Amino acid sequence: MFDWANSAYNLVITSTIFPAYYTAITYTEAHGDKVRFFGVSVVNTALSNFALSFAYLFMALVLPILSSVADFKGNKKAFMMVFTYLGGIACMGLFFFKLETLEWGIICFTLAAMGYVGGVLFNNSYLPQIATVDQQDRVSAQGFAYGYVGCVTIQIICFVFILKPEWFGITDPSFAPRLSFLLVGLWWIGFSQIPFAKLPKDRRNGQRVTNDVLRKGFAELRNVWTRLREIPEIKRFLPAFFFYAMGVQTVMIVAAAFGEKVLHLGAPKLIATILIIQLVAIGGAYLMSLLANYIGNVRVLMLVVCIWIGICVSAYYIDHEVQFYILAALVGLVMGGIQSLSRSTYSKMLPVDEADTASFFSFYDVTEKVAIVIGLFSFALIEQVTNNIRYSALCLGIFFVIGLVLLGRMLPLVKNRR
Repeated sequence: MFDWANSAYNLVITSTIFPAYYTAITYTEAHGDKVRFFGVSVVNTALSNFALSFAYLFMALVLPILSSVADFKGNKKAFMMVFTYLGGIACMGLFFFKLETLEWGIICFTLAAMGYVGGVLFNNSYLPQIATVDQQDRVSAQGFAYGYVGCVTIQIICFVFILKPEWFGITDPSFAPRLSFLLVGLWWIGFSQIPFAKLPKDRRNGQRVTNDVLRKGFAELRNVWTRLREIPEIKRFLPAFFFYAMGVQTVMIVAAAFGEKVLHLGAPKLIATILIIQLVAIGGAYLMSLLANYIGNVRVLMLVVCIWIGICVSAYYIDHEVQFYILAALVGLVMGGIQSLSRSTYSKMLPVDEADTASFFSFYDVTEKVAIVIGLFSFALIEQVTNNIRYSALCLGIFFVIGLVLLGRMLPLVKNRR
């Protein structure tokens, strides 16, 4: 249910309505796709990607510290709640975002991303606590599937306001998208109350956050890092995950903007396409989990990464919307599978120690977030320099190729397992 709640942000804000709305309002006859952010001229999509890069980089720096403090104090659910409320309230703040309030919109957009990232870390850390090793692939896939169903549900609700504003007496073209951002915040915070009530309670030990607690938090982090380095599979998995995550997360974030810039599909078609991606991803998550039972997690991940390479190369050449729809369906098929299987694969490699799950997963999440920073920054920089978003998409394929090679190094360690 936490995936159900926070995936509303991931779809509406990251992938569909916000990118379409943002691209539309920041393109003007006088300046084209250039905007001024605190007096600096920048390409509109590059600005949003730079903002996300900053959010993920900042969280990558602070999350290891916060997770170790959470493990030491026994209050990771409290941290999970704080980030959820931060993200939800920031989404509500986007209700006031128009071109004349660009700086406000980018700030809220950045804070919402931080809230999402923080909440996901602590959510992931519960997986070893609520599922046995043999059930973790299925439970991880089920979480992502619930997330896709939840985000599609709220997306359809928002879609009605956007496509049929006259039904509700809406005359301002910007009101329906901005209302969607408000609804996402309410949805995110509202449905999060279910996991907050049902997940294992915090084991608070009464420690106050002092310099001594922070010092012990760093000691906890060093201890976890030392233990991770002693696990050969994780030493090889995290670098592979780092590179292919650069591509996966960047594609998910920029897909809508890519479709609009290259093919000028318009918001309704873009949103419908992303909805199809989410629905296909539900089946993809379960399919990859099932396939992993027969040929192993690592082999399935390698197969999926090969498909991603094909997607990046194909994106460079597409020039018709039918091709974009076919590519979108492929993205949906492999998107849910690679995310859920990556999470459960890492979880299965961890030592059986419930107390340190947040710290252990902080390394997984930081690896992903740093990957997103580099992926988004590279994508934005290539577009800024070449003024051609196709080159950005093509270059993402390089990250997948490196990830595939590194995954291949794991095969000798996982024969007949995982």
